[in-house]
Amino acid sequence: MPSYDPANIFAKILRGELPCHKVYEDDKVLAFLDIMPRAPGHTLVLPKAPARNLLDVKAEDLAAVAAVAQRIAKAAMTVFGADGITVQQFNEGAGGQVVFHLHVHVIPRKAGVPMKPPAIEKEKPEVLSDQALKLAAALKAS
Repeated sequence: MPSYDPANIFAKILRGELPCHKVYEDDKVLAFLDIMPRAPGHTLVLPKAPARNLLDVKAEDLAAVAAVAQRIAKAAMTVFGADGITVQQFNEGAGGQVVFHLHVHVIPRKAGVPMKPPAIEKEKPEVLSDQALKLAAALKAS
């Protein structure tokens, strides 16, 4: 397996070199909205520690990501009026991974509404900002 590349886009976001629409942060995890969401509220949850994917992440970092993904899923059900949640995680190119820093997709879903295809359309920054504020507020209240 190739090694972790600290020049990946999520590493740059973690270092503050690129902006994001943050919804949650603690000492182990950062969560922010996907700029090309497959549904409103599509959130990415990643460890702050360098980890290429599930195959090399430390167990305690994976546990922290899973716990935050669950909290975000619960909050997103309310904030986005979701009927369900899709959770996705990809490993290596053959497994569908595009950015090689471990991340979990938490995607609020409505019954009968298909997800958009991946990476097809950027959402307007003002929409993402509004969604991030609402989701962050719900997470603080939980």
